[in-house]
Amino acid sequence: MLNSLPAPLVGAIASILMVLNALFWVPILLVFALLKLLLPFAAAQKALAPVLLWIAEAWISCNSGWMALTQRTQWDVKGIESLDPDSWTMVTSNHQSWVDILVLQHQLNHRIPLLKFFLKQQLIWVPVMGLAWWALDFPFMRRHSEEYLKKHPEMRSKDQETTRKACEKFSLVPTSVMNFLEGTRFTAAKHARQQSPYQHLLKPKAGGMALALNAMGDKFQAILDVTIVYPDGTPTFWHFLQGRLRRVIVRARLLPIPRHLVGADYSGDAEVRAQYQAWVQQLWREKDALITDLLSASAPRRPTTA
Repeated sequence: MLNSLPAPLVGAIASILMVLNALFWVPILLVFALLKLLLPFAAAQKALAPVLLWIAEAWISCNSGWMALTQRTQWDVKGIESLDPDSWTMVTSNHQSWVDILVLQHQLNHRIPLLKFFLKQQLIWVPVMGLAWWALDFPFMRRHSEEYLKKHPEMRSKDQETTRKACEKFSLVPTSVMNFLEGTRFTAAKHARQQSPYQHLLKPKAGGMALALNAMGDKFQAILDVTIVYPDGTPTFWHFLQGRLRRVIVRARLLPIPRHLVGADYSGDAEVRAQYQAWVQQLWREKDALITDLLSASAPRRPTTA
């Protein structure tokens, strides 16, 4: 095992393996993505989509391989034992670090369909990865503040159209749509700036989930609610590559789709928005309490003195 080497060397080796893995799979992915682009009729699209997903899942499996070589992580995972790899799933999770992505992919690969993320428009220019995300039909969204949207309400409809088109592609084969309700990674500064009522979470935003549920709510069988906890503190990506991520706790549970909200007008109906927000706020209260319990249970015990 390489994790016995000095941490900076482990980080360098892990970085090289991660890049080599991407450089191996992305060209293969792009060949089939180009075929998909050149053959736009439905039969070809349906035939090529599973091939692209298989390549992505193989890529993730190889990531898990180099992680096993370089990491000494203790995994405490519950709730993923009976998931269905052939059903459409909406996935949500708390978000603390870029490491969350690898945690989710490592634990959920082959257990549910490939996770598809809604990405910021600028990320399409990320070398290699931007092409891979494009090839896998990850939707690229322009992020606008609420103040901007109030001045330019027409941009709401553009976001809705982008989501609708993405979800049309997702409907070809079983897909998992990933939505970080917080919209950004948790930091103490963001938490204080928001005056978040939750101890471990930023305020949830229901809009992204509402758009996805409205676009393909009839496809989703369930919502997979995932909670990620790092008992020894949130790792940076470099700390992770160096093998310094010692413990990860993952808890998952399947929740029913709120069918009474599917198809409802989130952007135009204040009552619908209030119902969505009440639903996600209750979800977040439960998650916040769970994180508190998990951190308390995983804290080192002080020895008692007689």
